[in-house]
Amino acid sequence: AGQTCADPNPSPASLKDFTCTCDNDASLSTIGVKVASCSEDECVSTPCGTGQKCADPNTAKGSKFDFVCTCDSDPSVSATGKAAVCELDECVGSPCGAMQTCLDTDKGANSLGNFECSCTSGVKNVGGPATCAMGNADECASDPCSGQKCVDPDTTAASTGDFVCTCTNGKGSATGQAATCELDECEMNPCGGGQTCVDADKSVSVSGDFTCSCDAPATGTAMGGPATCVVDECLKTPCGTDQTCVDADTSSMSFFDYTCTCKNGVTATGGPATCEIDECASNPCGMGQTCSDPD
Repeated sequence: AGQTCADPNPSPASLKDFTCTCDNDASLSTIGVKVASCSEDECVSTPCGTGQKCADPNTAKGSKFDFVCTCDSDPSVSATGKAAVCELDECVGSPCGAMQTCLDTDKGANSLGNFECSCTSGVKNVGGPATCAMGNADECASDPCSGQKCVDPDTTAASTGDFVCTCTNGKGSATGQAATCELDECEMNPCGGGQTCVDADKSVSVSGDFTCSCDAPATGTAMGGPATCVVDECLKTPCGTDQTCVDADTSSMSFFDYTCTCKNGVTATGGPATCEIDECASNPCGMGQTCSDPD
């Protein structure tokens, strides 16, 4: 595959005179034997170096320096026939800490550990945080917590980045940086009794998004305040199947006020009605006669 064979003399007496020619490069051919290799991937020799991806679009031996180098740190940066000039700013990850200045003098992808950390006093170090001579200074003096409560437990010169930030609005704390604060609005019991509160987003910047849900058997939900709870006592068919049930007041504080009504109009509140009526009870037959009401 990838080669074309041509036999100029098909005579049985003529052997080993066929010609093999590479399909992707006609200049590569042999007589009496196939071409050893028609392709040559220039990326095999890793011409792009580390931190880059290499791709050879044409592996024909006659095609040289068409490989493409693409930066891992920025795929939009590439070069053809040579290594790309990639930039990688090591200061992006704040390797010097919150109280020092970081400068990456060489942002080449193959240049690592050359960033420079500088103290406000001028003390510098390459490849890591500098040892800043703070004396007996309180790190909280520069407000590293951005308005949050700040405590520096150790103000000696050798102790840096150990200050603690604590949220003043909401909950949360962090060491060496401002804290991520959370505020659960449900802790203030905004839904009241008989309801369950859920605050889906506890960010301090988001308020009024909590949800109130009525506890069973009541139903009802609301966002940002108490729900209107409804308890329909007729849902449990307390009157039975042969009577009609109506709950006039479905508020969560109203119980046993439902009405059961028989087909003959007899009613009862808070329980099944007695639907049987004995017409003989009023003595409709008079004296000397016996009354019987079969239904």
